[in-house]
Amino acid sequence: MGLLDNQTQTQYQSGTLGGYQFTSLQNVIDQFIIAYVGEGKIIPKINRVDVAFHAQRALQELSFDTFKSTKAHEIEVPARLQMLLPQDYVNYVKLSWSDSAGIEHVLYPAIKTSNPKNIKQNADGTYNLNSDELDFDTESDTWAAYKSHTPNDNVDKYDDGTYDLVIGERYGIDPAHAQTNGSFYIDEAAGKIHFSSNISGKTLILEYISDSLGTDAEMQVHKFAEEAMYKSIAYAVMSTRANVPEYIVNRFRKERRAEVRKAKLRLSNIKLEELTQILRGKSKWIKH
Repeated sequence: MGLLDNQTQTQYQSGTLGGYQFTSLQNVIDQFIIAYVGEGKIIPKINRVDVAFHAQRALQELSFDTFKSTKAHEIEVPARLQMLLPQDYVNYVKLSWSDSAGIEHVLYPAIKTSNPKNIKQNADGTYNLNSDELDFDTESDTWAAYKSHTPNDNVDKYDDGTYDLVIGERYGIDPAHAQTNGSFYIDEAAGKIHFSSNISGKTLILEYISDSLGTDAEMQVHKFAEEAMYKSIAYAVMSTRANVPEYIVNRFRKERRAEVRKAKLRLSNIKLEELTQILRGKSKWIKH
């Protein structure tokens, strides 16, 4: 019993809690070679580097819509109203700021602004060249105007009744702008997120999608989707080889699709009791 307690204590101290639900990408590659590659097997011969390439590609594709590869970063928005994109950023899921009650307020993209490169010009309007190349200012006029503008309405409470008297009394408003949470736009070329001025000093939360290839520790596969990885690698190998009959390729395509669908269902984490509790409220009468 004492040995078991020591092992448990070591596990807690090592910081690997919850790691049993995953298997490493290297382990997936090893198991694939054992099961699929060799004399009398589906793939007679293949280099390990080819398997590793297809395994990483499969991990990337499954990370986008199957695996739980969403990450979240929290920062305090500085006065310069910018945030650097994470190094493993692929796309954002949601940006929001949390108020004093811990309630998240969703930000919406400012699709009608940008941060273009501001070309330096001479007094006569001609371009200012630097070694026969265009010279740019460090900041565009559009971005300067965007960050200096202060919205009229700032709300820092979950529900303070500010708009109770004007519900339904606005005509012709754009629904995308019918909020006071603030806005943002992403300059992917510069790797920065720009925010409106009313976000300065707030606690910002960025939820984004990663491809699970940022670090070696992230290259892991949930055991619910391990078979989907094997089928994805097998399909990729067979579809890129010459002289493979089309019906064989189609077979692996169907098997891959079926395993990916199964993995999505497993990872959706739907619990019957939780779903029942939610649906119980659907039978209540709503008074108007």
